[in-house]
Amino acid sequence: MPFPFFFRKSGKRTATDGPAPLPEQIEAIRVRAMNGHHLEIVQWGQVLLDSVYMERDEKSAFEWFSIAANAGFGPGHNMVGRCHQFGWGCPQDYKKAAKAYAASAGAGDEWGRYNLGIMTMRGIGMQRDLKTALDLFRHAAMNNHAKSMNLYARFLEEGWETPQNQAEALEWYRRSAEGGDYRGQHNYATALVSAGNLQEALTWWRRAVVDATSDILLAMDRALSALGEHTDPVLQARVKQRLQEMRISAPQIPD
Repeated sequence: MPFPFFFRKSGKRTATDGPAPLPEQIEAIRVRAMNGHHLEIVQWGQVLLDSVYMERDEKSAFEWFSIAANAGFGPGHNMVGRCHQFGWGCPQDYKKAAKAYAASAGAGDEWGRYNLGIMTMRGIGMQRDLKTALDLFRHAAMNNHAKSMNLYARFLEEGWETPQNQAEALEWYRRSAEGGDYRGQHNYATALVSAGNLQEALTWWRRAVVDATSDILLAMDRALSALGEHTDPVLQARVKQRLQEMRISAPQIPD
């Protein structure tokens, strides 16, 4: 995403609910979008893409993102890239996604740089290129993009296309965690446990559990189980609850 977005929640209205007036802050975004303000154009597209206030309209969202992209707005390019990558309102096309992300990065949007880095690192629609991915993540990390900080730390930790540097990796995990990335929070907590700082690690896991996706929740559950009697049972119960809400079962650790 190009910026924090607070409209995406579960429980959308259905067609049978009938139209409902938009909340004041959402209507203000719509009006500013209609008046050509680039930030609100992208935000309105995101409302159309996924919000509680109306049915999902991928085609219209793509059209709004395209307006912002055509005006040279970096977050607009980024969201056009997301649409091409996942087939939201347009045919799925990885080459067009990468091109849009590159345009986003060129316009100074670090989300676009990060998303291009992900495609490059994983070889999505292109040949896998860890060196280029490293450069993209490092650039975005230096510009305070929290998710890129986490991945830059991973490259440093593993020594992928760069000299291995555990101390520097730990510092970037810390910065990612403080920047609000749940993956960075989990990785920083894991490193803190290895350094013997259990209580601070638990504090970061408590923050990560709120937004973590299933892969991180499963990793947290394994890490907490490995702590034995030193674990936080309340935190581990919360992890299991979130996994259950996702209909994912945490593996049972034998005694």
